[in-house]
Amino acid sequence: MQVLRQSQLFQHCSRYGNYVALDSNCLFCKIITEDIPAHIVLRNENVVAFNDINPQAPTHVLIVPTLHVENAAALAKVSPTLTADLFLAAAQIAQTNGLTGYRTVFNTGEEAGQSVFHAHLHLLGGRGLAWPPG
Repeated sequence: MQVLRQSQLFQHCSRYGNYVALDSNCLFCKIITEDIPAHIVLRNENVVAFNDINPQAPTHVLIVPTLHVENAAALAKVSPTLTADLFLAAAQIAQTNGLTGYRTVFNTGEEAGQSVFHAHLHLLGGRGLAWPPG
């Protein structure tokens, strides 16, 4: 198991004070700090977006806040603004990828299919998407 250096446990984020905590045991926090490689498609102070390693569509990007919170409900409680930043990032990525339509999904809780307990928004597109989802 890779352990984050103490200096990596906090990310600079002016919106939430100088630094916000990350979780040294969290897979997505390790991607944020670049200790685990990922194909990053967008990075800014508030958001890191990378291609899903098990894509369910031609475009399947995970968009994570640089603040460690367990799920979308916790993120919305901590910061509605940061929650909106995830959707703004999704729109930017969709435009960059030429998507004319796309789906965004939060899985909140194990019963809903959440497997990494760091809030993340799935962006899916590049093919027809049926309703209701699986």
